[in-house]
Amino acid sequence: MVGAKMVEKIDKSVLLSSLWVVVMINMLNADILTLFIPGAMDEMLQFAGDTPIPQLMLGAAVIMEMAIVMIVLSHVLTYRVNRWANIIVAGLMIVFVIGGGSTSPHYLFIATVEVVCLLLIIGIAWRWSKPESQF
Repeated sequence: MVGAKMVEKIDKSVLLSSLWVVVMINMLNADILTLFIPGAMDEMLQFAGDTPIPQLMLGAAVIMEMAIVMIVLSHVLTYRVNRWANIIVAGLMIVFVIGGGSTSPHYLFIATVEVVCLLLIIGIAWRWSKPESQF
């Protein structure tokens, strides 16, 4: 396959970082589009239950910040730490995307794209073999 050969030639840290950018843009896109849905705030309040909204937003901010940080960390971490950080954070993000989402059609579509990208991150990091230049 031509596509698979092309992926093999791309530096894994660049590829992982690029996928994190795609995930982050999609997360922001889902949130922005949700603002235009009537009743979205009521749905969020119902989802929050007894949790104060500021605490809920802080939790969401921390989760989103993890994706933002992975954009940079994918370039600067050592091979072994990079692999495991990508696998672990992508796994956590999948739980967040599925568990904290909406049933709105736009969200389901964007969440599907996010989960596919996150699964690609996990797959690429999992199969990433140690570069010969690192001992």
